[in-house]
Amino acid sequence: MLYGALRQTTAVLARSLCRPTIEGRENVPASGPVILAGNHMSFIDSVVIPLAVTQRRVRFLAKSDYFETPGVKGRITKTMFGALGAMPVRRGNARDAMLSLELMLDRLNDGEACVVYPEGTRSRDGRLYRGRTGVAHLALESKALVVPVGLRDTEKVQPIGASMPRPRPFTVRFGAPLDFSTGFDHLSPAKARRVITDRIMEAIGELTGQEQAGTYNDHRAGD
Repeated sequence: MLYGALRQTTAVLARSLCRPTIEGRENVPASGPVILAGNHMSFIDSVVIPLAVTQRRVRFLAKSDYFETPGVKGRITKTMFGALGAMPVRRGNARDAMLSLELMLDRLNDGEACVVYPEGTRSRDGRLYRGRTGVAHLALESKALVVPVGLRDTEKVQPIGASMPRPRPFTVRFGAPLDFSTGFDHLSPAKARRVITDRIMEAIGELTGQEQAGTYNDHRAGD
């Protein structure tokens, strides 16, 4: 009930203030495991994608800090993020990254929809960075469909460093689902993950039209 009420309220505010353009929503399956793999431009992306998917609940990872802040503000933040489908995770080392993947995999194996950002962190220059292969690991292990998601102008709604969102139009595009459940047995696991990840990033790039950086995005401070 809380999820539904909070989602409805936030969706109405977003439509009224930002007038978003949502395309291809019908490409998101109404049931079964699905990975929503998007480019990452803004903190607000993890709110925008779940709001754009009206046919089901969507899960996403959020820093554990949002669930551990003391006081009234902390309780409000914890309630809001939990109601919107956030899963608290710690970040900082390889072990934390592996635990995050395991948490996502558990949700996918339960038939849920999960948001993943293959770039790993937000783009600070607007370019699309090379994808990290965790998304392919999830797809191969869970047999989930992968729906590429292209976000445009969310960095104008909440630029990096801004504490509050601003009323600006933005666009969310959902591409056709990609099925990687078969056809990769002839490749080594590492090669299969690389091929799948590159295909996902190619599909995201087709939706966004972003310039390709050609490298990994290694800027992690504050993300």
